[in-house]
Amino acid sequence: MTNKVSAILLAAGLSARMGEDKLFLKYNGKSFLQNTINMLIELHVFERIIVTTDTRQKQVSIPNAIKVCINPYPEKGISSSIKSGVEAATGTHYLFLAADQPLLTTNDLQPLLDAVDKNPEKIIFPVIYLKPSSPTIFPSVFKEQLKKLCGDNGGRVIREAHRDLWYTIQPVNPNNFSDIDSAQDYNRMKGYVKP
Repeated sequence: MTNKVSAILLAAGLSARMGEDKLFLKYNGKSFLQNTINMLIELHVFERIIVTTDTRQKQVSIPNAIKVCINPYPEKGISSSIKSGVEAATGTHYLFLAADQPLLTTNDLQPLLDAVDKNPEKIIFPVIYLKPSSPTIFPSVFKEQLKKLCGDNGGRVIREAHRDLWYTIQPVNPNNFSDIDSAQDYNRMKGYVKP
């Protein structure tokens, strides 16, 4: 396999909208962040990277197989974490993961990873109820564009500018891709049973 996916977990955000650190809300007895780290280690990818803060790093168990990048300036927005992640990555593609999608499983992500070999030049992402969603895989040709992002502008800006390169996936279990941004989202998720 010539394509090598670097899975980058972006876990340095301030969670300002939630009023508390949502990455330490619990799901199945573990924090969102620990659940996502555990999933990350099970992914069949070339390398695994987590971009987080020094404080969060000390509150979770991160296996040695995951490269840790500390973002000292999370207040600069998600772009600062994206820059750290792509600078640390050595793969041909970048899979950007967030820790606020606690229902995601490796089975949910495998179709995205499988699509890379047949569509190496494409930006690959799921479409949930007719809307583009995350996680997203970018070819490394976008490295410099990703590094030039500013503030809270994430990869969506680049994705929207290159619609001709879209390759979309229709997930079998779309609800697993829900992200948790509010107390209402969290309460709704707690009542949801994974298929």
